[in-house]
Amino acid sequence: MKQSAVWLAAVGALVPGSATPVELSAREVAALELLARAAPANQPNGYTPQTITCPSARPTIRSAAELSQNETEWLEVRRRATVDPLRTLLARLNITGLDTDQYINNNQNNASALPNIGIAASGGGYRAMLNGAGILQAFDSRTPGSENAGHLGGLLQASTYVAGLSGGSWLLSSLYVNNYTSVDAIISQDTSADDSGGVWQLGNSIFEGPEEGGLQILNTAGYFADLVDSVSAKRNAGFNTTLTDYWGRALSYQMVNATNGGPDYTWSSIAEQDWFTRGDAPMPLVVVDSRNPGETIISTNSTVFTVTPWEIGSDDPTLYAFAPLKYVGTNFTDGSPRNDEQCVVGFDNVGYVFGTSSSLFNAILATVNGTQTTGLLSSALQAALQGVLVALGQDEEDIADWVNPFFGYNNDTNVNHSDDTLTLVDGGLDGQNIPLHPLIQPNRNVDVIFAIDSSADTNGTAGGNWPTPESGANWPDGTSILTTYQRSQSDIGNGTAFPEVPSRNTIMNLGLASKPTFFGCDTSNFTDQIPPLLVYMPNGPYVFNSNTSTFGKLDYNDTERNAMVLNAYNMATQGNGTLAGFEDWSTCVGCAILSRSLERTNTDVPEVCTQCFSKYCWNGTVDDSTPGTYDPALKLPQDEVKVTSGSTKVVGSLSLAVLTAITAGLAML
Repeated sequence: MKQSAVWLAAVGALVPGSATPVELSAREVAALELLARAAPANQPNGYTPQTITCPSARPTIRSAAELSQNETEWLEVRRRATVDPLRTLLARLNITGLDTDQYINNNQNNASALPNIGIAASGGGYRAMLNGAGILQAFDSRTPGSENAGHLGGLLQASTYVAGLSGGSWLLSSLYVNNYTSVDAIISQDTSADDSGGVWQLGNSIFEGPEEGGLQILNTAGYFADLVDSVSAKRNAGFNTTLTDYWGRALSYQMVNATNGGPDYTWSSIAEQDWFTRGDAPMPLVVVDSRNPGETIISTNSTVFTVTPWEIGSDDPTLYAFAPLKYVGTNFTDGSPRNDEQCVVGFDNVGYVFGTSSSLFNAILATVNGTQTTGLLSSALQAALQGVLVALGQDEEDIADWVNPFFGYNNDTNVNHSDDTLTLVDGGLDGQNIPLHPLIQPNRNVDVIFAIDSSADTNGTAGGNWPTPESGANWPDGTSILTTYQRSQSDIGNGTAFPEVPSRNTIMNLGLASKPTFFGCDTSNFTDQIPPLLVYMPNGPYVFNSNTSTFGKLDYNDTERNAMVLNAYNMATQGNGTLAGFEDWSTCVGCAILSRSLERTNTDVPEVCTQCFSKYCWNGTVDDSTPGTYDPALKLPQDEVKVTSGSTKVVGSLSLAVLTAITAGLAML
């Protein structure tokens, strides 16, 4: 495999510091500038939402029948901005038989004729965050070498949407709230901890807090005190708090490049950034699920919520409405503020948003609050967590409590019309661990989705037996895309179309969980709504065993982190086209991108694309027999990947009994 020097450096030992001044390259300067700050803070009360006079144009709830005016207007800008990156990308991908430059020239005045690309990054904790990071890095033309032969740089710049949930939402939020920085800028070995502000410095778990220095001014005791104080201030202001508040605040120290994890940074502030309004970045979407009060099981009939830079709401018929995110803490009734003069802002703290999407991790905070973990947390934080657990009860520990802006709205169909609060939970708890829901809505007209699956479906070595006791743990098996397909066939699917997906037995038996696969190549069975073509990209071991435990692995030193990212980069590019049997991968990615567009414009499919579809599309074969052992080996040479094992401090500190308790508790959710 031909790996660029920057990637080999990224997984090597840390470069010793030097007191000698050095001249920085343009790339290094850009990395430092991007990491020197997060997006401008816009919440003067920090983590505590505040009451203001409502704007003259009163915020209101809208029907989901159409896209918002904000999104529609933004799309006009973004779709135009994707034309040149798409042109450059396709020109490199060797799609013989099609003059891609001429094809774009013929259609550039009608952006809707050109491919509309979406990317979806699954949940799975830090494993998912880092696996998704490597793929986005491979898709990002800002990554040095990513536009060489066999690489896929520019695909991110050509995309319209990128969605994340749970660990995928950490990745997404971290990049966007930090001025849409690049993965390369964050993990660059030339960027010191003082300049990076602790972003993606994962050597210390959330139970220790970041190292002091640079933007982070607190020691461990001060870090714990800040978590307690910020959440207490929100509660004292009259807002309900749950474990998600502590979880989101703690995680923000690792994700937001600002002092104390940026308590004054909101998700809605993304919509106000120049680089976003100019259409320089895809639209970020975060997915969370709704759970009715008192329920402990999240089914596929649960309402799926989407958070955009402007709104929160759902396209499901159980709500079918959206609220303005900036004012989501306001008390609404029947679609308007209850007190016409008083609005609340600042509720959508960025950590609270991605904490909500990953609220499954609340189980960790609940467990470490037990007697077997004395000493991991400060007494003040432990007392605060205990107070939350007593108030909520164990059945509610995984929720995030949001003020319900849909109170009294659409009483006939809105299942939460009489609830003062929305109880929102981890976006993958309904089995849809890849955030495909917002990307398959008909009004978004997405043509192709690159579905990154970092799920932990296999559990042979983790004490389970799927698919056999001898199988490796924490690899995906396609359950997520199967669940989304099944949901699209039900009433709650609400007219969404999704490619047919076979059983997980078939996926495993045909080897579709161990390599990239296309679903939905044949659209002849669809008449009304044509679904996006799905490019399924399951996590696998290319140069590193990336099947780390979701809950048992909560710290990563820099070399582990970078090896995870490098592994995913190689998965995205199939070893930059050097993996035996996948030399045509980049060309076939181009064909997948163009597929729906060629059909829409009645353009003949070039022979090379016909060959690609024959090779990479699931052809309808079914094998529902019991799968055998799945324990994949490394696919590419890894001689130059030097990884110093992490200390796994949290795992070392937690007893086996505690980890067992976490696993048992999660199994009951």
